[in-house]
Amino acid sequence: MHAGEESDDGIVPMKPPNKDRTRSAEEAEGSPLTKENTVEPNAVRTQSRAAVSSGLARVRQAARKDKQGRFTALLHHLDVDLLRQSFLALRREAAPGVDGVRWQEYETGLGDRLQDLDSRIHRGAYRAQPSRRVYIPKSDGRQRPLGVAALEDKIVQRAAGLILEQIYEEDFQGFSYGFRPGRSQHHALDALTVGLTRKKVNWVLDADIRGFFDNIDHEWMVKFLQHRIADARMLRLIQKWLKAGVSEQGQWSGTKIGVAQGAVISPLLANVYLHYVLDLWVEAWRKKCARGDVIIIRYADDFVMGFERRADAERFQQDLRERLGKFGLELNADKTRLIEFGRFADSNRKERGKGKPETFDFLGFTHICGKNSKTGYFEVRRKTAAKRMSERLHEIKRQLRQRMHDRTSQTGEWLGSVVRGYFQYHAIPGNRGRLHAFRTSVVRCWRHAIKRRSQKAELDWRRMTALVRRYLPTVRVAHPFPSVRFDAMHPR
Repeated sequence: MHAGEESDDGIVPMKPPNKDRTRSAEEAEGSPLTKENTVEPNAVRTQSRAAVSSGLARVRQAARKDKQGRFTALLHHLDVDLLRQSFLALRREAAPGVDGVRWQEYETGLGDRLQDLDSRIHRGAYRAQPSRRVYIPKSDGRQRPLGVAALEDKIVQRAAGLILEQIYEEDFQGFSYGFRPGRSQHHALDALTVGLTRKKVNWVLDADIRGFFDNIDHEWMVKFLQHRIADARMLRLIQKWLKAGVSEQGQWSGTKIGVAQGAVISPLLANVYLHYVLDLWVEAWRKKCARGDVIIIRYADDFVMGFERRADAERFQQDLRERLGKFGLELNADKTRLIEFGRFADSNRKERGKGKPETFDFLGFTHICGKNSKTGYFEVRRKTAAKRMSERLHEIKRQLRQRMHDRTSQTGEWLGSVVRGYFQYHAIPGNRGRLHAFRTSVVRCWRHAIKRRSQKAELDWRRMTALVRRYLPTVRVAHPFPSVRFDAMHPR
C-alpha cells in the first residue's frame, strides 16, 4: 500500500515529513518517532467495562498492527448505540451543567433524543456548551476549579473517548497508570514499590507539574492528536470542547489554553499530551543520557522517578524543566524534591551524620525506607499520609454536625459506608496502625456528635460499642503485597 492510501480499517500509513513542509510535532519536540515507541500490551477493557463493538475492536487491531498509521475514518463509529452506552454509564446523581438537564430528565424519550444528537453530530450541527465553573477546597486553603459539562457533552465525550481509547491504549507507555482502563492507583503504587526494591534506586525525584490541566496548550494538543488521527471531523469535535469556554455566575469566558478538570474527555487528552511531552521523551532520555538505572511511575500529572546515580537525577531535573517549558508547562518548585532514598540511604546518611532518610508522598501514601523484620533486607513501608487522614477526619466531623439530628441508624449506615470506602483504598499491607487510628478517631467523633445531640454528660460505652460493632467495619488488609499483584499483571 502506497503512502496516503487508505486501508479497509480507515488507517493510512504515516510517511516521513518532507523538508519543504512544516515539521511534525514529534520532530519539533526532539522526541523519537512513533515507530521507536515501546508499548506494553494491556487488557482490552473499556471505560464502561462493556465489551467493545466489532468496529472498535478493528480500530484496536489496526492501531496495534501499525504504530505509525493515522486513522482517517473514526467518527462513523460514534453512532446511536455507542451514545446510548455512554449515557447509561454516566452517574445518575451527577450535578447538571449550564443546560440544567439531569440524567433522569434526559432519559425520558431517550431514543428520540439520541437520534437527534447523532444527527447533529454527523451533519456538523452539534455545538459544545461551556462548562459550568465550580470550586472545591484544596488542602492548602486554595480552591481547585472544576468544569461541569452539559449532559449531552458528557455523552458525546464519553463516546468519543471510547473510540480514541482503542488507539491510544496501544500507544501509551507501561509506566503510565492514570485514568486508563484496567489500571488504578494501586497498580501504580505496586509498580513504584517493586521498582524501588528491585532496581538500583538511590535517589527519588518526587515531581509535580504546576497547574497542568490549566496550562495544556491547544495548538500542541491538536498536533499531538494528529500523529494518529487524520479524521478532520473527529479533530473538529475535540476542538469544539477545547474552545467551548466556561460559564461562571452567568458570565462566559473563552479558553485559549487548558482543559476543564471534571470533563469526561479531559483525562484522555491529558494522557495524550503527557505521552508526547513526557513519556516518550523520558524513554529516549534514559536510553541515551542515563548512566545508571532510571525508573518512572506516572499517574496523570503526578509522577515519581528513581535514579541510581545522583548526577543522573540532577541532570534530568534540569533537562525536564527545559522540556516542559517548550510546551507551556513548568515544575512546581514547592512540591518537587530530590531526596536520597533506597537500600543504602539509611547507612549513607548515618556516615554523614544525618538523620533518617526523607520520605515522600504519592497517591495518598507516605513512602518510608525500612527493613524487613524477618530478613533484614530493605523494604518500602507505606502508610496513609497524615495530611490525607486529617483532611478526611475533618470532613467527617463537618458532616456529622450536619447530620446531628438524623436517626442514629441512618447516621450509622452512612458512616459505615464512608469507613468501608476509606478502608477499600487504604487497607494495604503494613498500614494497619493508621487504619486503627482512623477508625478510633471516627468512633470518637461519632460519640461526641451523639452526646451533643442528647446533651448528656456521659454516653454508655456499652451502647456505643454496640453501635460501632453494628455499623462500622473492622480493620483488615484488603490488598495483596505489591510484588504479588505486580507480577500477576506483568508475568514477564
